[in-house]
Amino acid sequence: MLTCQATLGLGLAAVLGLGAGAPLCLSQQLRRQGDYMLGGLFPMGSAEDTDLGNQTQPSGPVCDRFSSLGLLWALAVKMAVEEINSGRALLPGLQLGYDLFDTCSEPLVAMRPSLTFLAEAGSHAVVTDCSYTQYRPRVLAVIGPYSSELALVTGKFFSFFLMPQVSYGASMDGLSSREAFPSFFRTVPSDRVQLAAAVELLAAFGWNWVATVGSDDEYGRQGLSIFSGLAASRGICVAHEGLVPLPRDAGPLPGQVEATLLRVHRSGTQVVLLFASAPAARALFSHSLHSRLPPKVWVASEAWLDADLVTALPGMDRVGTVLGFRLSGAPLPDFPAYVETRLALAADPAFCAALAAESPGPEERGEGARCPQCDRVTLADVSARLRHHQAFAAYAAVYGVAQALHNALQCTASGCPARPPLRPWQLLQQMYNLSFRARDLALTFDANGNVDLGYDLKLWVWRGGALELRTVGAFHGQLRLNRSQILWHTPGNAEPVSRCSRQCRRGQVRRVKGFHSCCYDCIDCKAGTYQRSQEDFLCTKCGQDQWSPDRSTRCFPRRPKFLEWGEPAALGLLLLLGLVLGLVLAALGLFICHRHSPLVRASGGLLACLGLGCLGLACLSVLLFLGRPSPASCLAQQPLFHLPLAGCLSTLFLQAATLFAESELPPSWAGWLRGRLRGPWAWLVVLLAVLAEAALCTWYLVALPPVVVTDWQVLPTEALVHCRMHSWVGFGLVHGANAALAFLCFVGTFLAQGRPGCYNSARGLTFAMLAYFSTWICFVPLLANVHVAAESAVQAGAILLCALGILATFHLPKCYLLLWRPELNTPEFFLGEGPQGTGGGGGREEAQGKNE
Repeated sequence: MLTCQATLGLGLAAVLGLGAGAPLCLSQQLRRQGDYMLGGLFPMGSAEDTDLGNQTQPSGPVCDRFSSLGLLWALAVKMAVEEINSGRALLPGLQLGYDLFDTCSEPLVAMRPSLTFLAEAGSHAVVTDCSYTQYRPRVLAVIGPYSSELALVTGKFFSFFLMPQVSYGASMDGLSSREAFPSFFRTVPSDRVQLAAAVELLAAFGWNWVATVGSDDEYGRQGLSIFSGLAASRGICVAHEGLVPLPRDAGPLPGQVEATLLRVHRSGTQVVLLFASAPAARALFSHSLHSRLPPKVWVASEAWLDADLVTALPGMDRVGTVLGFRLSGAPLPDFPAYVETRLALAADPAFCAALAAESPGPEERGEGARCPQCDRVTLADVSARLRHHQAFAAYAAVYGVAQALHNALQCTASGCPARPPLRPWQLLQQMYNLSFRARDLALTFDANGNVDLGYDLKLWVWRGGALELRTVGAFHGQLRLNRSQILWHTPGNAEPVSRCSRQCRRGQVRRVKGFHSCCYDCIDCKAGTYQRSQEDFLCTKCGQDQWSPDRSTRCFPRRPKFLEWGEPAALGLLLLLGLVLGLVLAALGLFICHRHSPLVRASGGLLACLGLGCLGLACLSVLLFLGRPSPASCLAQQPLFHLPLAGCLSTLFLQAATLFAESELPPSWAGWLRGRLRGPWAWLVVLLAVLAEAALCTWYLVALPPVVVTDWQVLPTEALVHCRMHSWVGFGLVHGANAALAFLCFVGTFLAQGRPGCYNSARGLTFAMLAYFSTWICFVPLLANVHVAAESAVQAGAILLCALGILATFHLPKCYLLLWRPELNTPEFFLGEGPQGTGGGGGREEAQGKNE
């Protein structure tokens, strides 16, 4: 370790040396001998113009542009190796060595150090052999490369030798394939995790109408493919998907980039996911700034989020709001001081002379310097990146290899007893599902060689022309946002909106227009349906026992509906029933009290009382139509009405037949018929009429029984519980027997002639039958057309009106005469008997007496 005085001296030497323009020996520090060697691939430079399409000779591109990021990653590896060598936790008594090379971000350049790594130990040639089981290459494992494009090339190459390769930045999901890349590992998650975080970010802000642009390489194409699947599962639509050709590709690059930008602008999206490599992102933003396209929200991939190639473009502060995810890890607070120390040592002539005195490196054998640009770097060149650069992934890669080596050599705190000439494939066996620690952070290579690390959500913030990466959230399985820290490019710092259509209101579903599910019209859910979730395209129908109003988001249980006792219609029927029963009982009482009077005897005597009692019983059947229907009440409704009504009508029929015989038949026939219509024969007629009606009702209940049903459809919010008849024909036949009796009464009394000076009973019977027929003639079309929920009330009302009509036209006038005209209650007026008993009056009186 350097003392404070030595560090101060080195810093002064660095300042003096750099100020004088003296070259550094930083590139010479990228190699160190050790018991076990590690190879390293880092993008410390890049080429201005590769133009590989016109290449005619196998010469590599010229790497004339320096990248501070690659140098910092290489120094993080160097620091990790020095920590391991100076400690006793992993490899006590052993020294790790390293060979770190610049890839120039080009596959062609990366292949040269890759061949060097695979050269046989102690030589500079790759041996061709039938089996490489006993083959010992120069390095035991490789750290890097950073980009997925290079990892696709080197991963296949190193996998042939089963040499462990640990990348600190290659995140393409395809590299997780164990069949294609059996020896590939990485200390960063795959792009699928990063893209899942991006989808969560879009969903959190409600951005479902986005454009996606990727670099025209495996990294960009595979990233857009993964994003499309993840976005579709969250209801996010891709308005336009485009690819940006890499600057080195031949073809009309400016025209393709401008066409992509134009289509993105025309799509109307305010958010663009740019999943591209740094060169492709630079090309896109160069043309965007030149074309002065309006600012947007850019969701950046990690490949270009903090790349100097992009951030150094003039005018990048005008592109809009840039949000992106960068890998999080354990902090390395001593890394900046370590970098400063390395730069200071590189400017110290004595230190550089000591390095040069060591054994010749590969660069002295015609392979060239590892990083010529690094020997001209200054602290100012890397200080801006050093403040916020995350070197943990490269640092952790070394600890992963060291832990595997620790396990393979069976090392303890006292040393490593087994020191065999370890081969790469033997180390690889220890790396599968390996658990290790780096700066007290526990990491594990899963079955696909990935580690489970989270991301920090970074926001570009420009202050005085300098870029600051502000942390505004994090993602580790789920997204956490700090919205108050986000500065938008919009006026008033309003949160941007990127939707093809407005958000539908509650109770509305989307009807898609065109090809994108995010472009739609909002359609109201009708009654009986509801919106189950905001992503629904169709309204969901409620269950049959549920209902919903228009534009509903839920269903409600249906309440059973029937003619309840307390509702207005039922109360009206009960009042009418009370009125009719009261009149019937009053009339019955009067008839019983005056049963020996001529008026009652002319009305039939006890048969008239029976008829009134039957009329009251028929009215009581109305109670079966009130309350919740049951199977018993449904079966009893019609018989309990029609049987008493048959008894009532049969008594009226006897009077009508008697009047008809006296008025229209010859005296001899009339006398004979009167004898059959009075006395026991009259009771037999009533019994036969009731039995006939009972037979019809029995057939009706057996063949076509009414049942209790619950109808879920007829009412909008309730379930109708009612008695349903199976056949209108059966219902009509039950009514038909009573209608036949009523018709015979009507015909008999309509044709009968009243006697002058006597009470005209025929007229009362005629009007009673007219009331009966009027009621039921109106009832039939009303029942057929009324709402099914009102059928019970209609039937009950018809029963009461029918009884009231008969009562009002036939019995109540006689009650009036009994109460207020008693002087008319004489045999002459009602029985037609003369003062001296002539004119057949005695016969009528005798017959009437027998009837009584």
